[in-house]
Amino acid sequence: MVRAIRGAVTVGENERSAVFEAVKTLMKKIIGENSLDAGDMIDIIFTVSPDITCVFPAAAVRDMGIVDVPLLDMAAPDIDGALKMCIRVMVHVNTDASNSELRHVYLGGAAALRPDLAG
Repeated sequence: MVRAIRGAVTVGENERSAVFEAVKTLMKKIIGENSLDAGDMIDIIFTVSPDITCVFPAAAVRDMGIVDVPLLDMAAPDIDGALKMCIRVMVHVNTDASNSELRHVYLGGAAALRPDLAG
């Protein structure tokens, strides 16, 4: 079964090292909490808020050694009142887990996006 796991994280500054650290932390938590390996992943889609311009989040995933999974980076629309300095992710996976068994991950300021799932 194909399922989607969602997540998001905020960064403190528009710098490569901050983005890499945040994305790696987010992805490690998604992978750990859902007992995934790269072979389970179909693709990973990132969006970044318009104030993140220094690096593609996918570069951090490649730096983690995940090299055989298709990745896509996109700019999120610039919406009034939207969370700033935010990276969101959707990971499509092959899994036998039900939707209710999946663990979505919202870290840092992004926890405000889904307080029901943050933790």
